[in-house]
Amino acid sequence: MRRLLAVLCALVIWSGPAPAWAQTTPGAPAASPAEQKGARPSAPGNSEGSREQPSAPALDPSRFGKVLDEAFGAYQRGHYLTALELARPRAEAGNAAAQTLIAEIHARGLGVPRNGKEAAKWYGRAAEQGNPEAQLQFGLMLLDGEFIERDFDKAYELMRRAAEAGKPLAQFNLAQMLIESGAKEADAVIWYERAAEAGLPDAQYAMAQILANGFAGKQEDEEKARQWLEKAARQNFETAQLDLGAWLIEGRGGTRNMEEGFRWLKRAAESGNAAAQNRLAKAYMAGLGTEPDSILAASWYMTARRAGLTDLDMEDFLAGLTDEQIKKATERSQELR
Repeated sequence: MRRLLAVLCALVIWSGPAPAWAQTTPGAPAASPAEQKGARPSAPGNSEGSREQPSAPALDPSRFGKVLDEAFGAYQRGHYLTALELARPRAEAGNAAAQTLIAEIHARGLGVPRNGKEAAKWYGRAAEQGNPEAQLQFGLMLLDGEFIERDFDKAYELMRRAAEAGKPLAQFNLAQMLIESGAKEADAVIWYERAAEAGLPDAQYAMAQILANGFAGKQEDEEKARQWLEKAARQNFETAQLDLGAWLIEGRGGTRNMEEGFRWLKRAAESGNAAAQNRLAKAYMAGLGTEPDSILAASWYMTARRAGLTDLDMEDFLAGLTDEQIKKATERSQELR
C-alpha cells in the first residue's frame, strides 16, 4: 500500500538535483521505514530512485494493547497458527488486543495467506475500542482504499486518536494529512516534531527540511537541521545519509568534514540509493573526501544510471575516458549491483 502525498520544501544541495522532502501521492500519508508491519503504509519518497525498506523493529507486545500471554507468546516464537487459535476466542468476545493480533497475522500473511479484508475487519473492531495500533493501521487502510472503501475523514479521526495516544508513525501521518487538507502548517509541524523526538526517522528528516528552509513559523536553523539529519541517517534513512554527506562536504550547518561526508555518501550508495550513487561518483571524480579515482567514479555512475538516473556532467565525464577505463569501470559496476 504505497501512497505518497506531496509536502513541498525544496532542499538545494551540492552540485545537482536535490532530494525533495518526503513526498507522497495525493490521498494518503507516507509511512516509515520504522513502520510496524501490518496493513502496509508507504515509505516516504527518497529522491532520484530509492525508497528504503529496513526491517521492522523488534516486536513490542505493547503494540497490541494488553499483553496476550499465551497467544502473544506463540506469536513471538513464530507459532502463528497457534497464536491465531488462542487469540480468536478472545477476539470474538471483544478483546481489542486479541483482535489487533489477529489483524496483524492476516495483514502480514503469517502462517496464513495474506488477507487484507480480514485484517481490515479485525483492525476496525479493535479501533472502535480505542486500540491505538489498530487505529493507526485501520486509518492507513481507510486512506489506501484497497480492501475497504476510502474515507479520509474517518482515517483522519483515527490517526488523530492514535497520534494523541503517542504512536510516532500516527503522529507523522497526521502531520502529512494536515498538510494535505490545507490546515495550519504550524499544526502539522507540531506533530512532525513530536514524532521526530520519539525517534521516527521520517519525521527527523522532515524536521531537518523544515529547519533548513524555514517553514510554518520555524526559523531557518541549519545547525539544528543537520542534527536532525544525523539522527535520521544513523537510523539508516538513506535520503538523510545522502543529504548529511553533502552537508558535511559543503560545511553546511556546522564544521566541514569531507572524509565523514564521503563515508555517509558511500553508505547510502551501498544501500542502493541511486542519487547517492551519483553523488558518490562525483566525489570520486573530484576527490572530495577521498582520493580521485576515475574508475570508481565511472562505475558508481554506471550503477546509478542502471537505476534510471542520468547526469549530463557525468555523461561528459564518461565520454572523456579511454576504452580501457570504460571496460574496467563497467566490470566494477557489475560487482556493485
